[in-house]
Amino acid sequence: MSNFSEIINKDKPVLVDFFAEWCGPCKTMSPILKEVKDTLGEHVTILKIDVDKNQQLATQFKVRGVPTLILYKNGKQLWRQSGLASKRDLVQLIQSHM
Repeated sequence: MSNFSEIINKDKPVLVDFFAEWCGPCKTMSPILKEVKDTLGEHVTILKIDVDKNQQLATQFKVRGVPTLILYKNGKQLWRQSGLASKRDLVQLIQSHM
């Protein structure tokens, strides 16, 4: 994930999903994120980060539970939530920062 900071410094919203393969709610979140991407297309980047494979990054961003969703734009954290989020809420959130 050496290009992580490069990705979150883009001029469009970047939704980062810190997840784990063994996490039930993370599996529920996955199709929701796909629908968000299908709805917003090129207006958003969705980045999935496996906390087990990227422990240093998860520690750096103080991820204590999964799923943790963080929205960035121009390198600034705009929003953060642990747990599930609905497609409607995510689309509205991202559109408000486009």
